[in-house]
Amino acid sequence: MASPVTRLHLRFLGRVQGVGFRYQAMYAARNFNLTGWVKNMPDGSVEMEVQGPEEAIDYMLLQLQTGRWIRIEHIEKKKLPLVREERGFQVRGY
Repeated sequence: MASPVTRLHLRFLGRVQGVGFRYQAMYAARNFNLTGWVKNMPDGSVEMEVQGPEEAIDYMLLQLQTGRWIRIEHIEKKKLPLVREERGFQVRGY
C-alpha cells in the first residue's frame, strides 16, 4: 500500500547554512519525486515546504541527516494543505 500524500512546512535548526543543505535537499527531493521549496532564513535556520508520499519525505529527511557537514539539531514540523498544481522542487533565496 502506498503511503498517503502530505505537505509539510519544516524548519531546520543547527549547522544548516553554508554547508550545502539547500542543494542536498533539492537533489534528495527530486530523487524521491517530491515537490516544494527550500530557503535560508536570516536567523540561520532553513525553511522548507515539501509535498509527496509520507514515506518518501521520511527517506529524504534521513538522507539529509547523513550529510557530511550538515548537523541538524532540531526540526519543527507543521502539516499544510496540499498544493495540487505544484511541479518540481526549487531552492529559493532569503
